[in-house]
Amino acid sequence: MEHPVKQSLNFINGSWHGKPYYSLDAYCKNIYGEKLYKVALNAGMTCPNRDGTKGDCGCIFCSAGGSGDFAVSLKDDGDSLYTAFPEAKEAERFEAAYRQGISVLSGKKTGRRFIAYFQAYTNTYGPIAYLEKIYRLALDAPLTAGISIATRPDCLPLPVIELLLKLKEEYPSKFIWIELGLQTIHEATAAFIRRGYPLSCFEESVRVLHKAKIPVIVHVILGLPGEGPKEMLSTIHYLNTLPIWGIKLQLLHILKGTDLGLLWEKTPESCGSFSTLELYLEILINAVEHLRPDIVIHRLTGDAPKDLLLFPLWSADKRRVLNTLHKQMNRHGSYQGRYWNEAL
Repeated sequence: MEHPVKQSLNFINGSWHGKPYYSLDAYCKNIYGEKLYKVALNAGMTCPNRDGTKGDCGCIFCSAGGSGDFAVSLKDDGDSLYTAFPEAKEAERFEAAYRQGISVLSGKKTGRRFIAYFQAYTNTYGPIAYLEKIYRLALDAPLTAGISIATRPDCLPLPVIELLLKLKEEYPSKFIWIELGLQTIHEATAAFIRRGYPLSCFEESVRVLHKAKIPVIVHVILGLPGEGPKEMLSTIHYLNTLPIWGIKLQLLHILKGTDLGLLWEKTPESCGSFSTLELYLEILINAVEHLRPDIVIHRLTGDAPKDLLLFPLWSADKRRVLNTLHKQMNRHGSYQGRYWNEAL
């Protein structure tokens, strides 16, 4: 790994491709020679926070789609769980769903290959045989450069790690990434949002995945109820100390049909998030400036279905958010890692 101080200057010589931070776009162009878009897939999973194992309502902010509202289903209506693919037609059905997911990217200039992103719910939470089937279908697809698997730190038992290691060995030309939903390091906030596992569980999962040489992408939500700049930056400084590869900085979206949405309708002042784009960018830029510069940034705002979004409504214009972010960072000479080694 390149030294972070040297890495922080890379945007000047072009390896960050004109952005003041190390984006996934830049990483893919550097490593694979082209931009790789994620094709969001719903493999019909559930979650221990929904099936009664740890809870039955999910996290307080999570939609009925399991944070995969834009994901394409791999199942037809009427399919039972874990029986998505009749053996004789599994490849054809997967390819049809995959191409449907690619079609969602219409209007974007895509390359030859894509990332199969198992997004909805918890994508290591199922029978090993089924997990192996869906991962192999994705890895076997000629259009796939690699797979990214969204899951929880408490859903990575040894058989899953062994499966990932086996697939890494069998598909050396394709990558396997794991995305972990951390959201915050603060236990009081974690309890409020019903995360369902302690910080020590996250630390152990990162350790195991790092030992297995499986890159880890961490999901962090900015604007959670009760958290101010100090708490949010504490999460960034904590992650700087761990062997993580990527991060998603997600703006808190308050959605219809969620428990947070119901709370917002009663007492909006208690629900967090940012009332204006300016307030969000102030925190976001601070977080990026304190983030270790070798960490690849996969997201800086996030998407929410417009028909479900209650607050903040300004976030629906994602292009405006990112354009304003870039202008402000360039105007002030900001860049990722500017203050990464300073204590909070």
